[in-house]
Amino acid sequence: MKKITRFSIFLMLVTLASVTKAQNADQMIKDWERAKTYTRHYLDAMPEDGYSFKPTPEMRTFAEHMLHFTDANYELASLAGGLKSPIAPGAAAKSVDKSKAATTEMVMAGYDFVINNIKNMKPEQFQDTVKVFDKYVMTKATLLNKIFEHQTHHRGQTTVYFHLKGIKPPNEELF
Repeated sequence: MKKITRFSIFLMLVTLASVTKAQNADQMIKDWERAKTYTRHYLDAMPEDGYSFKPTPEMRTFAEHMLHFTDANYELASLAGGLKSPIAPGAAAKSVDKSKAATTEMVMAGYDFVINNIKNMKPEQFQDTVKVFDKYVMTKATLLNKIFEHQTHHRGQTTVYFHLKGIKPPNEELF
């Protein structure tokens, strides 16, 4: 019987940690792809005139919600994953064309950017730390989770827009 050395145990633990991190990255990619599909259903379900709809003057329009989180997706995924954002900070929300077609194109491209950043990360990079907004220090995995939460929050806020326009919002897609 072979003697198990401390080094052998160490290698097994490192391998297990790497596999676990890769599985976590794979799950994160699946979740982002699901979120992209779910958001696409929201974008498709809202009629063209709903893109400029605001329930009250101080609220964002439907398109502005979608473009706001898309800006965050680009900026923060770039910080987490290292790929350079193809748009300037805030450019999505500042776009003049907030039509259904233009908004959908921009939002879907933003999801692709996040997903590509995650796919290009090595498992150990998820534990690297980054400074966000010059005051929050967190791991890149945590930052990606916060970006996910942000897009979910804004998509969720638009559910009321559907109800106010008398439209059934897309069904929840958790799985």
